[in-house]
Amino acid sequence: MTAPGTPTVVLIHGLWLNPVSWQPWVERYSAAGHRVLAPGWPGMDVSVEQLNRDPSPMNGLGVGEVSDSYEKVLDTLEEEPILMGHSFGGTVVQVLLSRGRGAAGVAIHPAPVKGVLRLPVSALRASSPVLLNPANRKRTVALTPAQWHYAFCNTLPRDASDELYRRYHVPAPGRPLFQAATANLDPNAATKVDFRKPDRAPLLLIGSDRTDHTVPGSIVRETKARYHSGVVELKEYPGRPHFTGGTPGWEAVADYALEWANRLAPAHPAPRPGRSHPTTMA
Repeated sequence: MTAPGTPTVVLIHGLWLNPVSWQPWVERYSAAGHRVLAPGWPGMDVSVEQLNRDPSPMNGLGVGEVSDSYEKVLDTLEEEPILMGHSFGGTVVQVLLSRGRGAAGVAIHPAPVKGVLRLPVSALRASSPVLLNPANRKRTVALTPAQWHYAFCNTLPRDASDELYRRYHVPAPGRPLFQAATANLDPNAATKVDFRKPDRAPLLLIGSDRTDHTVPGSIVRETKARYHSGVVELKEYPGRPHFTGGTPGWEAVADYALEWANRLAPAHPAPRPGRSHPTTMA
């Protein structure tokens, strides 16, 4: 159990990334006195090299299964933690908050949840390596260095982007992108959240502007507008790419997220012993 006033932080990565991408955040938050957990998605409990050689354990993995796996992590903790997620990890944060989990949530450049309609051309291009082939719903798909540069690190010189690609990129399951693309046609979508939940933990949405090709700021602003209850705030960092947490200047993003969450998390109660949570299926 962490010391009073320093809740555990659980970091949730998104597609084409792995838990190692959170290491600078883990070190920074640990130095601030927090216990920090950065579990991988199911099937990712091997090295980056192994995942690139054989990503098949993630074939068909969806948002529901990922959310369930993180909820099992939360069930091992004595108190509800701060939840922070990037991209589809930010979507998972919102799903978990909608289930009544978390002391506070931070969704960083989050992929759209059900109800968000905006779909800029750059977002379509960034997701096209998956969505152009329907068979990718059941497969894992790798990005090329050029695709990674466009989708994640477009503000960096190509050589710097390529270095981050070598360090952090892993193939990603295609199913979450198909789930997001069809969510507004599916009443039981895996990305569905309760925008009017009265007792949701506080939520911070962090976005950029059109510089983020994958989740432009317009998507994050629409996500904010869909919420009609609880504390939901928006912080924007114009000019930052999608991989904002791993590119120069990430410290300012990390520090703001933690300060905000620490300020609001104590107001949210710890979990009630023995409560159960529904399993998301889609």
